[in-house]
Amino acid sequence: MALNKTGLKNSIKTMLEELNAEKDQETGIEKFATNLSNAIDTFIKTATVSTTVTVTSVSGVTTGPGVSGPGAGTGAGSLS
Repeated sequence: MALNKTGLKNSIKTMLEELNAEKDQETGIEKFATNLSNAIDTFIKTATVSTTVTVTSVSGVTTGPGVSGPGAGTGAGSLS
């Protein structure tokens, strides 16, 4: 799933609206920090990581009937 920027924006707006009603500044700051970090955490975790892994060789590969071993590789991905 792609990152949901609109969802993050709406979460921040909701937080700010809730802070407007908060009387105690210290409590408000704590709530804002907690809620903002939760919103960012949720936002990042909605990202899709796409990667392509290319295995250059697999040990034990045989032609015709036979058994080949599993391959392993590394890849670099990007968030979208």
